[in-house]
Formats: sequence, C-alpha cells, structure tokens
Amino acid sequence: MPRSASRVRTHRAVTPWLFLLPGLAVVAVFSLYPVLSTFSKAFTDARTLTGGHWVGTANFRGLLHDEQFWVALRNSLLYVLLVVPFTVLLPLLLALLVQKQIPGVAFFRAAFYTPVVASVVVVSLIWVWMLDDRGLVNGILHVLGAGPVDFLGDSWLLLLSAMALTVWKGLGYYMIVYLAALGNVPRELHEAAAVDGAGPLRRFRSVTVPAVRPTMVLVGALSSVAAFKVFSEVYLVAGPTGGPAGQDTTLVMLVQRTGTGLNGRVGYASAISLVVFAVALLLMLLVLRADRTDRKEKY
Repeated sequence: MPRSASRVRTHRAVTPWLFLLPGLAVVAVFSLYPVLSTFSKAFTDARTLTGGHWVGTANFRGLLHDEQFWVALRNSLLYVLLVVPFTVLLPLLLALLVQKQIPGVAFFRAAFYTPVVASVVVVSLIWVWMLDDRGLVNGILHVLGAGPVDFLGDSWLLLLSAMALTVWKGLGYYMIVYLAALGNVPRELHEAAAVDGAGPLRRFRSVTVPAVRPTMVLVGALSSVAAFKVFSEVYLVAGPTGGPAGQDTTLVMLVQRTGTGLNGRVGYASAISLVVFAVALLLMLLVLRADRTDRKEKY
C-alpha cells in the first residue's frame, strides 16, 4: 500500500477523535470522575477533610436504621406520584389550547413559557411571598372570609406547595415538547374522525393521545427522574432544615446536608447518592416497561 494512502487512512481514523477530545475531556473530568468517586467513597467512612477507610456496606446498613433517610425517601417518592401525572397531562392540554392559530396566541405561548426561563430562586421567593401568612393567597382568603392557611408552617401543605411550584415551572417546557409532537399529527386523522361523528373528547382519546404516546412516555420518564431528584424548589420553599422538624427533606437535600461542611460525612452521603441513582434508574425502567406492556396488550 502506498505511504500516502496509509497516511490518509490514519488521518481519517484519528481526526474525528481530535475534534471529540475536548468534549470527552470535559465529560471525563466533570461527569465520569465524580461518578466513579461517588461509587468508591460510598464504601468508606470518608469525611470532608479526610480520605476515610474501607467500611464495606456499613453505610448502606446504616441507612436502614436512619429515620431521616426514610422520611426523605417517602417525600421523594410522593413527589413522583403526585407531580408526574400533572406534568404529563397538563402540558398536553396547554399545547392543544395554544396550538390553534388565533389572534394573540403567541402572547399566551410566551406567558406559559416564561416560568421556564425564570430563575428558580426568584420564582421560589415569589411563591414564598405569596404563601406567607400575610401574603397574596392568604390576603385573598381573608377577603373571602376564610381564615389564614399556614402553607409554610404545616409540613404537608409545605410539601404540596413545593410540588405545585414544580408543576407550574415545568408546564411551559413540556408544552413546547408536546407542540412539536402535535405538529407531526396528520390533520387528515382528525378530519376523518370528525366525519365519523367523533366529538372533541373522542378525537382526543382516539387520535391525539395515540399519536403523541411516545412523547408522553418521554415526558413521563424525564419528569419522574426530575421529580425524584428534586432539590431547589423544596430547599428554597422549606429552607435548609427541610421544613418543620425536617419533615419535608428530600433525598438530594439529605445528600447535601450530610456531605457538606467541615465535618461532612462524604462516604455516607455517597451511599445515599447511589440509592438516588438506583431508584431513579428503576423509575425510568418502570415507565418504559409499562409502555411496552401496554403496547403488547393493544397489538
């Protein structure tokens, strides 16, 4: 083989990797290394200022007797159960409303998407102000003759308020995802269903939902993982302590609280992180498995 041809083949094999090298280096430093470090430290008693020693599964056994861990796990699972259905269905309904080409619809699209681009800190502070004892919501309730509601003092109401904030902030993002999916639904399907006498509700169930089903599965998987790993909304609404007596702490908040500080238990926090990873992965697999099972039953 001529030397020039061999050189060309070498360049073709090496050049793409040279373009990928900066990106791969960033992924290795900021993603791969932290993941491997978390896996290794989960089996040690490492602290913030010390490397720690190998303790095997002691950290995971400690989780079984940690009451705060079970409270955080309960709150994270409740977040998934109550937030995901709304983040799957409400954005689809919004997308159907703003899909129509009517005067002024662009304003509503922008209004629904504004919370997505707004800072979560700013949005959370606004919600705290509205839900305060002397805030906007309780002011309206006072005008209506109802007593003030302690949204930020009751652990359950506080958790539900954080869930409402999460749903409200994510509506615009998933609405855009559904708009892209609805744009690919053939208009002929709706026209044929209307000719057959199907009303709006029947067309929604028989045409729209099957057409955007893959998108609904995608939204369900993404929102399940995001809801289980929630941190900012609860942290900003409930405070660093996780609400009254820490009853609104989530798993990611527990990781942050346990693993930070001069005497942070990094090994124990890493063990909690692995639990978060395992459960989040399980949730995604369950969503995909449920969709696959439903498809088999239909076809």
